[in-house]
Amino acid sequence: MIFKFLTCFLLAVNQVHSRGPQHVTCGSVVKLINSGHKIRLHSHDVKYGSGSGQQSVTGITLSEDVNSHWTIKGPGELNYCTRGEPVQCGQKIRLEHLTTHRNLHSHLFSSPLSNAQEVSAFGESGVGDTGDVWSVICEGDFWNRDGKVRFKHQDTGVYLAASGHAFGRPINGQMEIVGSSSVDGSTSWTAQEGVYIHQSDFNPNKSTLGHDEL
Repeated sequence: MIFKFLTCFLLAVNQVHSRGPQHVTCGSVVKLINSGHKIRLHSHDVKYGSGSGQQSVTGITLSEDVNSHWTIKGPGELNYCTRGEPVQCGQKIRLEHLTTHRNLHSHLFSSPLSNAQEVSAFGESGVGDTGDVWSVICEGDFWNRDGKVRFKHQDTGVYLAASGHAFGRPINGQMEIVGSSSVDGSTSWTAQEGVYIHQSDFNPNKSTLGHDEL
C-alpha cells in the first residue's frame, strides 16, 4: 500500500514538473541535485565536530528525504524577493533549510574531510548574516527548472560544490559539501522535486481547477 502511494506520488511529481511556467521562483521549496555526483543538497540537526561547529550540510543519494528541501528567499530580511517572481541569473538569494530554518552558509573555516572551505547551515528562524548570501549563476535571463546553475558565495567568492568525500558516523555515507574556487561538474546544480510557486497562485480570480503545483 505504501509502495503504491509513493509510486503514484512520484508519477504526480513528474507530471507537475512538465507543466506550467518552467522558471524557478522566489518562495519555492526545492531539492537541488549536484550534476557531478548525483547527490541532493541536505542538512539535519547534526553539528560539525571540527571547524565552526555549526550545523552540517551534506549530500545524499536518497530522493525522498524531507531534510533535502530548501526555501528560496531574498538576500536579506529587508531585501526580499517577491513570492512567485522568477529568479534572475545573477540574482542574490538565500536558501533556508525547510526543517531546521537555518540558512545555507559559508565562511573561512576548513571543511572536515577535504580541507576546502566549509559550508554549513547557520542562523535562527531563518535569520543569519551576510555569509548566507549566494548569487545564482546561470545562462540566459532566468533560472530554469531544467537548467544547470552555480551558486557563488558573496562573501568569499567560492562556488557551492560536492567534494566527493564521504563521512563516517553519525552521517555515514553522506557526501561532504564545500566551497570551491574551481568551476566544474561538482559546482553545477539543478532544481529537482519541490513546490514551485507561480505568480498566478496569488490571483484571487484564478480557478483552482488544473492547479499544477505539488
